[in-house]
Amino acid sequence: MARVGAVIVAAGEGRRFGGPKQFAPLRGRPVLDWSLAAFEANPRVDAIVLVMGEAARGAEAAARYPKIAAVVRGGERRQDSVANGVAALKPAPDDIVLIHDGARPLVTQDLIDRVLEAAVTAGAAVPGLPLEDTIKEIAAGRVVRTIDRDRLARIQTPQGFTAEILRRALEAAREAGISGTDEAALVERLGLRVAVVPGDPRNIKITSPLDLMMAEAGLGR
Repeated sequence: MARVGAVIVAAGEGRRFGGPKQFAPLRGRPVLDWSLAAFEANPRVDAIVLVMGEAARGAEAAARYPKIAAVVRGGERRQDSVANGVAALKPAPDDIVLIHDGARPLVTQDLIDRVLEAAVTAGAAVPGLPLEDTIKEIAAGRVVRTIDRDRLARIQTPQGFTAEILRRALEAAREAGISGTDEAALVERLGLRVAVVPGDPRNIKITSPLDLMMAEAGLGR
């Protein structure tokens, strides 16, 4: 039976935030703790690999979350950090690997399960949200054209893949010297389809102090 592993990426320096956003306090706990707790609580997740730069903090997290099988250092790019995490996870080809941003603290069990189910069926899956604003392409301060927003989506994490597909995508990108903004983009380069499941508007990524305030509001009272 295929196992499920999660790679939580928390190696960013948070330059736009003014410091490592994954350690910013949210209701008295670091942002990262909320993400780890969600995957720890999911009964279908067998193991977690935490990718981060601070060994002491990683060891402290591993002591509190039993599913953390390893803590590894990040790489130069996001995909290098993910590759380090997958290597430590040591999944079988048919196992499912979920990749999640440590700075998305409001991920729900429903969203994890949706992505997981779609990854099992399709081999690759991401959560997406429809765009609400009108989208225009601009150049030199002028509108070039209006883009059909019905064909666009905002993509979130977790993203789920079979280990075989994810490894192929990461290796192909490494050999070609290609960088992707997310793992799905690297899978798309292989000509493989990526399923899209409904995302969650509450599942925001903390990139600014305002996002932290929105996360506080999203937790309710």
